Amino acid sequence: MTAIATRETAKLSTRRGKVWPTIILLIGAAYCLVPVLWVFMATSKSPGELFTTFSFAPGTGLVDNLTDLFSYGGGQYGLWALNSVIYAGFGGVLSTFISTMAGYGLAKYEFKGRNLIFFSILGGVLIPGITLAIPQYLLLSQVGLAGGYVSVLLPILISPFGIYLSRVYAASAVPQDTIEAARLDGASEWKIFMRIGLPMMLPGMVTVFMLTFVGIWNNFLLPFIMLSNQDSYPLTVGLYTLLSKGSGTPALYSVAITGAAVSIIPLILLMLFLQRFWRLDLLSGGLKG
Repeated sequence: MTAIATRETAKLSTRRGKVWPTIILLIGAAYCLVPVLWVFMATSKSPGELFTTFSFAPGTGLVDNLTDLFSYGGGQYGLWALNSVIYAGFGGVLSTFISTMAGYGLAKYEFKGRNLIFFSILGGVLIPGITLAIPQYLLLSQVGLAGGYVSVLLPILISPFGIYLSRVYAASAVPQDTIEAARLDGASEWKIFMRIGLPMMLPGMVTVFMLTFVGIWNNFLLPFIMLSNQDSYPLTVGLYTLLSKGSGTPALYSVAITGAAVSIIPLILLMLFLQRFWRLDLLSGGLKG
């Protein structure tokens, strides 16, 4: 009887041990998703309903809000969305490729100063990007590049966190024996990287690209400081201008909220598209590769 009671107590303790982490995760999910739910609910409300109805009750102005959004400023929102795609898409691809090359080099080549470079990159991870925006603007202004697309793209090409992830993934996903065998067969270092390194690092590259894309898509301060022409604004800065004008024109609040909701949709679609490549555990993914 004592053994049975002990087993029952152990089972009960195990169940309780599983319940609490689940509760904590549910609370965290609610904390993250409730604001998103509010944005989508507010998108469906007319300007008159926005501040007079229950926050999470659907409204009747969804079609009008979408029409007003895409007709604002002669299609200004569409231009902002295109700019965000250019910054996040083009910049994300280039940044991911640079991070992959740097991470592969740090993981697979022995050279003087390698550890110093790697620790410097780790230091870059700890520096908030917000502290670099103004120095970057001053530097680009001196060479006449501030104010255009290049001024936003150049600072985001080097991602310390992306290089760090790529280095960790390359160290585990690309076997050194495979590289040595390719060298014995006469393959050049570039060919080894393109034919062996890149395919093996693909899951890690997708992870880096996703994080980089989301970071650039949501970036506000850098384009806000660099750009002066509204036609070059990304969605974040464009929606900020709408909110600023909303204090004098309350109807623009609904337009800005609708724009924020629409801007979330590409991120959701990208996540659904890339989830087949997604690896939550980089080391596990590397061993499987």
